[in-house]
Amino acid sequence: MPVNEYQQPVGEPLAGWGARPWPERITMQGRFCRLEALDGGAHGEDLWEAWQQAEDGRDWTYMPVGPFEDAQAFRRHLNTTAGSSDALHYAVIDPVSNRAIGTLALMRIDPAQGTMEVGYVTFSPALRRSPLSTEAHFLLMKYAFDRLGYRRYEWKCDSLNGPSWRAAERLGFRHEGIFRQAAVYKGRTRDTAWFSIIDAEWPTVRGALERWLAADNFDHQGNQLHGLASLRN
Repeated sequence: MPVNEYQQPVGEPLAGWGARPWPERITMQGRFCRLEALDGGAHGEDLWEAWQQAEDGRDWTYMPVGPFEDAQAFRRHLNTTAGSSDALHYAVIDPVSNRAIGTLALMRIDPAQGTMEVGYVTFSPALRRSPLSTEAHFLLMKYAFDRLGYRRYEWKCDSLNGPSWRAAERLGFRHEGIFRQAAVYKGRTRDTAWFSIIDAEWPTVRGALERWLAADNFDHQGNQLHGLASLRN
């Protein structure tokens, strides 16, 4: 471990480090899906219809907003998030139907430190447990690490949100701990679970995701042949 002139241990030096670029509202094309900058007008009807396939409002339990009583309230929400200046929201587009079926965002963006978080993940029933959902996350990870050169990519959720916790670990995030009583939302307290991927881990995470998303990892019915976690070993 490096030490300074006082023989105190210090962090590894970062030669040539500088602030990273702010992410942009660009389109990202994958094999199973594409990401577009969220637009309430362009994507609102598609997303509202996609959410009508949900049996109930349980998918919004751990979100700070929702469920929404009608399309007008949902559209107001989309317009607010699409216009956010401190988070970039993207619509997930199914290229087969050419319709938006979910959203996610880059947030808590800190170019000086090279960190950002993926959050506000609202995947309709059409996206869950599908290659599209995995690739949507992969496209944002590649953008953060490979194109923008960020050092740390975070995931946070209510510590009681089991599906989100499992999704983070499946994608390759490492659990870092729990911030107790970190927030209040919907009139209740929240302990927040923190996860991250750092740049040193990214090549392994990226390689596994690329192998999982490859055409030869799926049979003729579209079922995976190898689980994502197994491809990181």
